[in-house]
Amino acid sequence: MNAPATLRPLALRIARLDDAIDRARIGAYVHEHPDGTPFHLPGWSAAVAVGCGQTSHYLVAERGIQGIVGVMPLTELHSPLFGRVLASAGFGVGGGILADRADIVAALADACWRLAERLSCPSVEVRGGPRPGPEWTVDDSHYLGFARDLAADDAAQLLAIPRKQRAEVRKALDTDLSISVGQDMSDVAAHYAVYAESVRNLGTPVFPRRLFTQVLHEFGNAADVLMVRHGGTAVAGVLSLYWRGTVFPYWGGGTAAARRLRANDRMYFELMRHARGRGCTRFDFGRSKVGTGAAAFKKNWGFDPAPLTYFDRVAPGASVRDANPLNPKYRLQVALWSRLPLAIANRVGPWIARGLG
Repeated sequence: MNAPATLRPLALRIARLDDAIDRARIGAYVHEHPDGTPFHLPGWSAAVAVGCGQTSHYLVAERGIQGIVGVMPLTELHSPLFGRVLASAGFGVGGGILADRADIVAALADACWRLAERLSCPSVEVRGGPRPGPEWTVDDSHYLGFARDLAADDAAQLLAIPRKQRAEVRKALDTDLSISVGQDMSDVAAHYAVYAESVRNLGTPVFPRRLFTQVLHEFGNAADVLMVRHGGTAVAGVLSLYWRGTVFPYWGGGTAAARRLRANDRMYFELMRHARGRGCTRFDFGRSKVGTGAAAFKKNWGFDPAPLTYFDRVAPGASVRDANPLNPKYRLQVALWSRLPLAIANRVGPWIARGLG
């Protein structure tokens, strides 16, 4: 008599992201798991690997005829400035372990740490999911998530925005701005230019352009770019992901003129409208660090912050990697970067940012 499937040995392996069948099986598992996110999808790991030149180690747990019973997307990040780390998921705000049972969580966490040791990565960052084990420290005080349901229509959506911010949105709707949405190459190029200027002004390096194009390629019609133009000139743009009825505005920004034109306010309201048209019922405004202007902006829109829980494990004698530009020790570098000519920032920035993850 065959042993019950739950008692069969657990097999752990690294996925072949170049194998269409393997990716399809993993994707199906992620889609069906209640805690799955876009950052667990094989396409995300593949886009990061190609777009940033980093290495994916996508762990998969399988058990007999049950097939896949757990996954953990990992990216091996190398940075001459910030060191080496395994991140789950690399360049994502979410990730972590997806598993059917607690023993599978423990097995994946153990395999992850053994992999980090083999790769000489002194630390591992896990962004969300269950705590991998008692050896992992918990960080739930640095980042906040912002998500809420979308309203039924434009009128209800306006009423859902607090009064002061609602007035700004109404002014933005009356401004002579044009909107386009899709994956047209001119919009993709315009988005990158706007985003690059936006992060330069904030004093941080821009990610490689190829990361954006690879994410759009991997996600297909589950991603797009929304652009806001004034007089034909792009002033704001956002690249969004769509996942199980939720829109994720992931990489967004505006030029120096955007604030005067209220282009960012228009951009997010138009994205809410567009997302409803796609059948979305929820808007995930992403993460922001506690006490920042970005967090205040999202609160002004009526989004209630919720702490995000991350986990770290470091080798003896090592310390948690700190690549956060908000750290006071980087204050001078941030100030200098924000004054760099845009051409130089766009040339040097991707080389730095590809290792941030």
